[in-house]
Amino acid sequence: MALPGPCASMPADRWVVGSRILTYKDKLRSSGISYAISSAALLAAVLLRWALDPLMGDTLPLVTLFGAVAAAVWVGGYRPAIMVTTLGYLACAYLFIPPRGIFVFDIPTVIGLVAYVFTCALIIGFGEAMRRAQRGASERRELLRVTLRSIGDAVVTTDNYGRVTYLNAVAESLTGWMQQDAVGQPLDSVFRIVNEQTRRPVESPATKALREGVVVGLANHTVLIQKNGRELAIDDSAAPIRDDLGQISGCVLIFRDVTAQRRLEQDKASQLEAARFLASIVESSDDAIVSKSLDGIIQSWNAAAERLFGYTPDQAVGRHISLVIPPERIAEEDRILASLRAGRRVEHFETERQRSDGQRISVSLTISPIRDAEGTVVGASKIVRDITDRKRAEAEQQKFVTLIENSTDFIGICDLDGMPLFVNRAGLRMVGLDDMERARRTPVHSFFFPEDQSRVMQEFFPSVLEKGHGEMEVRFRHFKTGEARWMTYKVLTLPDAAGRPVALATVSQDVTERKRLEDSLRRVAADLSEADRRKNEFLAMLAHELRNPLAPISHAIQALRLAESDRTSVHAATKMLERQVGQMVRLVDDLLDMSRISRGKIELRTDRIELAPIVSQAAEATRALYKSMNHELTVTLPPHPIYLDADPARLTQVVGNLLNNACKFTDSGGHVWLTVEQDRAHAVIRVRDNGIGIAADQLPRLFEMFMQVDTSQERSREGLGIGLTLVKTLVEMQDGTVEAHSEGPGRGSEFVIRLPTVAEMPRPPLPRETAAEPLPAVRRRILVVDDNEDAAEWLATVLGLNGHETHVAHDGLEAVRSAERIHPDAVLLDIGLPRLDGYEVCRRIRAQSWGHDLLLVALTGWGQEEDRQKSRDAGFDAHLVKPVDDEVLLKLLASLPSGTSAS
Repeated sequence: MALPGPCASMPADRWVVGSRILTYKDKLRSSGISYAISSAALLAAVLLRWALDPLMGDTLPLVTLFGAVAAAVWVGGYRPAIMVTTLGYLACAYLFIPPRGIFVFDIPTVIGLVAYVFTCALIIGFGEAMRRAQRGASERRELLRVTLRSIGDAVVTTDNYGRVTYLNAVAESLTGWMQQDAVGQPLDSVFRIVNEQTRRPVESPATKALREGVVVGLANHTVLIQKNGRELAIDDSAAPIRDDLGQISGCVLIFRDVTAQRRLEQDKASQLEAARFLASIVESSDDAIVSKSLDGIIQSWNAAAERLFGYTPDQAVGRHISLVIPPERIAEEDRILASLRAGRRVEHFETERQRSDGQRISVSLTISPIRDAEGTVVGASKIVRDITDRKRAEAEQQKFVTLIENSTDFIGICDLDGMPLFVNRAGLRMVGLDDMERARRTPVHSFFFPEDQSRVMQEFFPSVLEKGHGEMEVRFRHFKTGEARWMTYKVLTLPDAAGRPVALATVSQDVTERKRLEDSLRRVAADLSEADRRKNEFLAMLAHELRNPLAPISHAIQALRLAESDRTSVHAATKMLERQVGQMVRLVDDLLDMSRISRGKIELRTDRIELAPIVSQAAEATRALYKSMNHELTVTLPPHPIYLDADPARLTQVVGNLLNNACKFTDSGGHVWLTVEQDRAHAVIRVRDNGIGIAADQLPRLFEMFMQVDTSQERSREGLGIGLTLVKTLVEMQDGTVEAHSEGPGRGSEFVIRLPTVAEMPRPPLPRETAAEPLPAVRRRILVVDDNEDAAEWLATVLGLNGHETHVAHDGLEAVRSAERIHPDAVLLDIGLPRLDGYEVCRRIRAQSWGHDLLLVALTGWGQEEDRQKSRDAGFDAHLVKPVDDEVLLKLLASLPSGTSAS
C-alpha cells in the first residue's frame, strides 16, 4: 500500500527522528544527550580496561574502546563516535601503552594507531549507515501513523499472521483496547464480532482478506463486542497490505460505528409498529384513556372511560372535561391545564370524579402533554384509574396500622433467618431501639439475654415452625440500659399462597410487673410461712414457759392444803409461789416490751449515768440464778468511771438479759465472764461463756424475733426467743451496737455491746426523798370489781387479811349499784367488764355527789401509755397493771386521808 510522503515540504529547521518531528532546539537538546551518553560509554570503556589491566597487562590496550565507539555512533551518529575514538585513544595510550604515563609515537605505536583508526572508521561507517536506514524506516512508519490517525474511521493493521500491529485512536475508542495492549494480540481477540440477530460469531473480514487477497466488506447486522462487553453496530471493509514485491505482508481493517444510524432505523420501525398497536391498546386498556385540547374539550374517549364514567363516546366527545368533574373541584382542572401548557406532566394525581349517575369515585390521574412536530403542546392525554377499592383498603389498612402503632404490646415481624422486618413503636420503646433502621440491623436473638438465646432460637422457634404457633415467657433485653423485661412471647408463622411459612409474627405482652408481683407474692408467702413457723414455735414455747411456773404453783396449792399446820412448809410454798409468779410476770413484761417496740411506743428515760453501778446491779440480780446452776460469774470493771447518756433501767435490762442468756445456755458448773472496758469513745460490755456455742449459719439471724438456737431436745432451754431482740433494739435506740461471736457448737459464745461515752462529769443526782414513816393501818371500805371471780375473791381476801372491809362485784352495772349502796372509800375496778366497761362505770360513779372524792383505781392487764391516758380521761386516780404488787396497793390505800374510814 503506497502512502503519500509530506516530508518534502518540511521546513529546514525541522527533522524527523524516530516517531517525532524535532525543532532546532529539540535537535540541540538531543545532541547534548547523545554526547553525554557517548562520554559515559567512553568512561565505562576506560574503567573496564583499567579493571582488566592486572590480567591483560600491555596486550590489547585499546580493545574496550570499540564497544564505546559503536555505542556512540548508534546513539549520536559519527560526530560523537569520532570524539570517543579520539579521546579514547589518547586516554588508553597514556594509561595502558608502554611506556605508560607518556605519549610516544614510535613505529609500533603508529601502526597500532592506524589499525585502531581503521577499525573505528569501519565501525562508524557501518553504524552511521544502519542509523540512517533506521531513521528512514521510522520516518516512513511515522508518516503512516499520521496518515492513519487522521482518518475519521477506525483503522486496525495486522501482520500476515493476523496479529495486530497498529490501532488508531478511533479504533482504540470503538474496541476498548489501547495500542500498547492490543499490539501482538490476535485480531479475533481485539475485534470480536457477532451477528446482531443470531448472536453467533462472524468471521473477521481481515481473515478473509489475508486468505483470499481481496477487499472484503462486512455483512449487515454485524455487532462489535467491546473489551468491556458493550456492543456497537459497525460497518465497512478490510483490505490486504502488499509489499514492494506484491506479497501480502498484512491487512488493514477499516470500520465505523453505525449504532446511531441503526437505532434511527429501528426507531422508525418501532414507531410504525407502535402506531399500529396504539389504537388497540387504548381500546383494550382497563384504564380510562381520554385526550383533550388545551381548552379542556374532550377529543377521544375509550371503552374503559365509558365503563368508568357511564358516558358513551358520542355523549362525551366534543364536550368540556368538566362533564366528569365535581363542581367543587373545577379549580383542579385549571391548575392541570396550566401545567400542561407549561409542558409539565402530571403524575398520579389522586382526586375525585363524578359518574353520569352522580356517584363519586376516587381516581388517580396521569396527564401528559401532546406535542406537534415542532414540539408545541397542543393537547393532553389523560389516563384515569379507578382507585376506590384501593382507597377503601388503604383506609382499613390505616386503621389496622393505627391500631398496631398505638398498641402497648410488642408487635413485630421477622424473616425465617431471624432478621426483623417490622417492630411497632411500643416494641421499639420496650427494647430501647431508636428507629426501624436500627431494628432491621439487629438480629432477633440479640433481643434476648445470652442465657435465654439457645432456648428461644434452637428449641422454641423450631417448635413454632412445626406447629404454626407457640407461646413462652422470656426476658427481653433493653439495648440501652440492659434492663430485663419479662414478656409473654406469642409467635405464629405467616405463610405464603402455597402455605409455606415465610415469616414469623409476634404480639407479646409485657408481664414484668406481674412477674414482679409473683416474685413478691412468693417472697411474702415464704416470709409468711416462716413467720407462721416461728409463731407456732413461739406458741409452743410460750405454752412450755407458762407450764413451767404453773406446775410448781399447782404442787404448792396441794402442799398448802395438806400442810395447814406446818408453818415451815407453808412459808416455803409461799416463797416458791412468789418466784414462779415473778417468772410469769417477766414473761409478760418481755411480751409487752416487744409489743411496744413493734409499734414504736417504747420510750427511753435517758440520764447522765456511770456504767459500773448499772452493770453491778444487773450482775447482782442474777447471782441467785447463777448460784442455783452452780455457775461461776466473773465480773471485771474498769479502774476509772465511764459515763454514758442512757436509760439506766433499760441498760440494766439489757445486761441482765445477756447474763440470763449466758446462764441458760451454759451447762451446770460453767463459767461466764462479764467485762467492761473503754475503747476510745465507746464503752464496751462483753458477756462471754463456755457454753453450748452457736452454729455459724445461725449467727446472722440470732437477733430476729422468736429466733431460738437449734438445740437438741435433751438440751432444751427456757425462753421465748425475744430476749436478744429486745437487747438489740434497746441498744440501738441508745446509739449503740451489739454483736454475737462464736467459734461453733461446744465452743462457747460472746456478746459485745458498744455504747458511746461522754467525757463530762455526770450531772449531780437529784436529792433522794426520805422514806416516809409507815402510815398507821386504817380500816377502809373497798369495792373490788372483776369479772374473774377467783381474782376478785382472792384480792378481797388479801385486803381483808390486812384489816380492810371488802365488797365484791362481777359486772359493770352491779359495780355501780354496789358503790351507790355502800359508798366505798376506794373502788378497785377492772376495765374489761361485761354489761358496762370500767371506763363507763368510773364516769357514772364520778357523776354522783358521793363519788367525787373516793379513790378509783383501774386494775387491768392493759398497761401501755394510751391505756393509762384513757384511764385518766375517764376519771381514775391510779392505773395498776395485773398482777398487782400487794405492797404498792396497800401503800396506795394507806395514803387515803384518815378522816374517812369504814365504821
